[in-house]
Amino acid sequence: METIILQLMEVFKGLSYFGIMLALTFEFMPAELVLPLAGYWVYEGDLILYGAILAGSIGGVLGPLTLYALGRYGGRPMVLKYGKYFLVTEEHINKSDRFFEKYGGGVAFFGRFLPGVRTAVSIPCGMAKMNVWKFIFFTYIAMLPITTVYVYLGFKLGPQWTQAGEIFSQYANLLLVPIAAIIVLMIVKRRKRVKSI
Repeated sequence: METIILQLMEVFKGLSYFGIMLALTFEFMPAELVLPLAGYWVYEGDLILYGAILAGSIGGVLGPLTLYALGRYGGRPMVLKYGKYFLVTEEHINKSDRFFEKYGGGVAFFGRFLPGVRTAVSIPCGMAKMNVWKFIFFTYIAMLPITTVYVYLGFKLGPQWTQAGEIFSQYANLLLVPIAAIIVLMIVKRRKRVKSI
C-alpha cells in the first residue's frame, strides 16, 4: 500500500502545492507519509517551507471536511456503509461519538491529537450539524502545528524523511500538548476580550 501511495505522490508532486492539498483530501493518504515527503521536497529545493506547511494545513482540513459532509448529509447508516472507503471503522465511529458527547464542538480541535479518534472525529461533528465554519476553524488550528512539525522534520531529515513518523510519535506529546495549550489560552483570551467589548 505504501508503495502505491509513494507512486501517487510522484504524480501529486507535479502539481506542486496543490498536489499536497489534493493528496491530503483523500483520507487513505496518511498525513504521516505525505507531510514529511513534502518536507523532503522542500529539502530538494522544489518547494518553499512555508508554502508546503500552508498547503498541508489546508489539505488537512479538506480531508476531514469530506468526512464531516458524510456525517452531516448521510447520517450514521451511510457512514457505517461507506466509512470503510475512508479507512473509518465502526469502532472509530463509536469512540468518536463518545468523545463528542463528552467534549462537544471542541472535539474538532482536541480530537486531532488523539490516535483512534483523529480520523473519525469529523463524522460526529457532521452528524451533530456543527457549524461548518467553526469546524473548519478548529480543524485548521489543530492541523497547523501537526503539519508544521511533520513538514519541518521531513525537511531537516532530508533523504531520511521516512523516519519522521517514528520521531514524531516519540515526541508528539512534548511538542503538541504545549502548542494545544497555547492555542486554547489564545481562544479563551479572545472570547473574554469579545465579551468585554
